[in-house]
Amino acid sequence: MAPEIDLPGPVSLIDNTNGQLVVNPEALKILSAITQPVVVVAIVGLYRTGKSYLMNKLAGKKNGFSLGSTVRSHTKGIWMWCVPHPKKPEHTLVLLDTEGLGDIEKGDNENDSWIFALAVLLSSTFVFNSVGTINQQAMDQLHYVTELTDRIKANSSPGNNSVEDSADFVSFFPAFVWTLRDFSLELKVDGEPITADDYLELSLKLRKGTDKKSKRFNDPRLCIRKFFPNRKCFIFDWPAQKKYLARLEQLKEEELNPDFIEQVAEFCSYILSHSNVKTLSGGIPVNGPRLESLVLTYVNAISSGDLPCMENAVLALAQIENSAAVEKAIAHYEQQMGQKVQLPTETLQELLDLHRDSEREAIEVFMKNSFKDVDQTFQRKLGAQLEAKRDDFCKQNSKASSDCCMALLQDIFGPLEEDVKQGTFSKPGGYRLFIQKQEELKKKYYQVPRKGIQAEEVLKKYLESKEDVADALLQTDQSLSEKEKAIEVERIKAESAEAAKKMLEEIQKKNEQMMEQKEKSYQEHVKQLTEKMERDRAQLMAEQEKTLALKLQEQERLLKEGFKNESQRLQKEIRDIQMRSKSRQPTCHIL
Repeated sequence: MAPEIDLPGPVSLIDNTNGQLVVNPEALKILSAITQPVVVVAIVGLYRTGKSYLMNKLAGKKNGFSLGSTVRSHTKGIWMWCVPHPKKPEHTLVLLDTEGLGDIEKGDNENDSWIFALAVLLSSTFVFNSVGTINQQAMDQLHYVTELTDRIKANSSPGNNSVEDSADFVSFFPAFVWTLRDFSLELKVDGEPITADDYLELSLKLRKGTDKKSKRFNDPRLCIRKFFPNRKCFIFDWPAQKKYLARLEQLKEEELNPDFIEQVAEFCSYILSHSNVKTLSGGIPVNGPRLESLVLTYVNAISSGDLPCMENAVLALAQIENSAAVEKAIAHYEQQMGQKVQLPTETLQELLDLHRDSEREAIEVFMKNSFKDVDQTFQRKLGAQLEAKRDDFCKQNSKASSDCCMALLQDIFGPLEEDVKQGTFSKPGGYRLFIQKQEELKKKYYQVPRKGIQAEEVLKKYLESKEDVADALLQTDQSLSEKEKAIEVERIKAESAEAAKKMLEEIQKKNEQMMEQKEKSYQEHVKQLTEKMERDRAQLMAEQEKTLALKLQEQERLLKEGFKNESQRLQKEIRDIQMRSKSRQPTCHIL
């Protein structure tokens, strides 16, 4: 299948103009057209540290994101490049290159903090790019991570926004990758070689003590460890001789440092192989329109002076998608009924069976396209609309049956009516001849198939409308005695009463069928909702198990390093996650 989106180059996603973050409508239009799941990789770091070069490599291009070669930051705001994922068919890779942090022309760090927060919120893999080793200066440059709880809310509940509540953030936050450019140290400890990941973990070790200096040392490290338990590190040698760095993107491969080429290839391979699809809480995959909604919700919150709330963003997205899910389900129902139903149906049950099949499929469509339908608000809307559609089909069915039967009666009984007008039966014995002919025509009427559910009622009303004619023929027929006429009147009354009784039984049967259908409809909603909630719960449990495993791993590290208090705090988080998972039982609120 051809890729949905393959942009020739990056476009601005979020403009940073005079300190104001503004979403670019053209970029949103691009996202809205991507129905595939998206893998979102964002890169953040100080200006002039080579972020854009790495992103171009991930896109498989030499040029694309602008590479600055001066002391000014080239990228402003957040730029986006959507390309077919080279290793995951039917997926789109969304690359986000951010404005360089610490640009000398900006004067304050307010926008830098928001750019950092947005990159974390929007990505599934977050790359922090810096130059040199991981020392205290590098940690100080990463002070934005300590401000995340001041910039982002995990949920709308008050008092749930601190490093101690990191479990709420971890389920939303991306994998963390630290890229160290122009790295010159030898990766060894006590003469033994170590990996870049080992080096990162050693650099994140906490210092014992409660003084200000220890706090300043520990805070960024603790935040990285708590917010990003899934982390990775890559080191890069100098790419080329210093005199060539200003035109790095123009250099031929043979002019680049071979070690640097290998390191970049290893980085790209890892990112493309291990970066997951961007997901929402509960493992819900994000596609282009969902990413578009997240961008708008977060930037609008920042512009209005609020903190971006991850829970609110998901709920806002759910409102949009669940409304669309109802429309899709109704459209599917109408399409299926339009294809299957031929009005009038022979019986009401035939129509209700077709409705039930189409309703079941419509609910499946809704379940597939909806998520986080709080208290089943949208499912109830769907149920009400499906019930209204069913009732409308029943009305159409009755009308189609009535029209069909009326036309059929006119066709069958028309000649008889003409004979009456011509006086054919106005003679001795004419009444019995009329009744005989009427019975023959009734049999003919009954023999015609697919008259529908109004066949009896329409015939009854028709015959009732002709009672005056029959009565006149009866009273004027001189071949009948008064006693025979009286007997005939009683017979007609008895037939009429029997027909009325039959009609009442038919109405009762229809009401019972409608009530039975209503119950079956309710049970179908409950069945599919329960199945969906069990799937969602299993997915949520798997997500929590993953978070727990990472937290337990981190707790072990803290214990080994001798930080008992921090380990106990982490143990409390682990207990909270376990308690939350037990309390989240599926509940049904269809009624």
